Amino acid sequence: MSDATLAPRIDLSGRVALVTGSTRGIGRAIAETLARAGARVAVTGRDQAKADMAAQEIATATGMEVRGYAGDVSIVAEAVALVEAVERDFGQLDILVNNAGLTRDNLLMRLKDDDWDAVINANLRGAFATCRAASRGMMKRRWGRIINVASVVGLIGNKGQANYAASKAGLIGMTKSIAKELASRNILANVVAPGFIETDMTAAMTPEARTALSAGIPLDRLGTPDDIAGMVAVLASDLTRYVTGQVFVVDGGLVM
Repeated sequence: MSDATLAPRIDLSGRVALVTGSTRGIGRAIAETLARAGARVAVTGRDQAKADMAAQEIATATGMEVRGYAGDVSIVAEAVALVEAVERDFGQLDILVNNAGLTRDNLLMRLKDDDWDAVINANLRGAFATCRAASRGMMKRRWGRIINVASVVGLIGNKGQANYAASKAGLIGMTKSIAKELASRNILANVVAPGFIETDMTAAMTPEARTALSAGIPLDRLGTPDDIAGMVAVLASDLTRYVTGQVFVVDGGLVM
């Protein structure tokens, strides 16, 4: 038996995916990976022009239907409107990936109320709103995949990131509860927790800081957005149809 026969292919043909915060970075990689697997994809961001541009580029690269949407998921009404627009335009919504989020780092004694609220609203409240809105259609169709992108910081904490850590730890707890509530309707909910990934933020690091950071990672490198996207694609497929309520840490071995 050949390797090709042994290895199942991720096939998302006929599925529709919504990826929040997907105009760049990890979200962009997730959107493109899902499209390459055969899904029609909704790309979202706060800027319509950027969302449209990313959608067009992914559509050109994959040959799939990809549309751009603008919305601030930290505002519940906009999160609900986003889900409704995707269901209206595509006719369904099968896969929800909550990737949108932000950081406003500071030490506890210097952390302002506004910085706490902004991070909790974007990272946790937004995911709650989209999960609630998307689950209704998934329940009717008795099929769904909810994948929430958290962080290893939600597992181990980090100095200067009390708000971010709280939002990501909350996302994990929320996902586990959602998994228990929706399992009977064949809706699976899981978490992907990235470690240190090559993004705009890490690109600004000095070579010395990058070397020091990599030294604590057994695989001796930062991850790439594609490393996260691959895990999301597997969880979005039927290859993991007996997996729900779990946290998948993708960090090169940093947290063991």
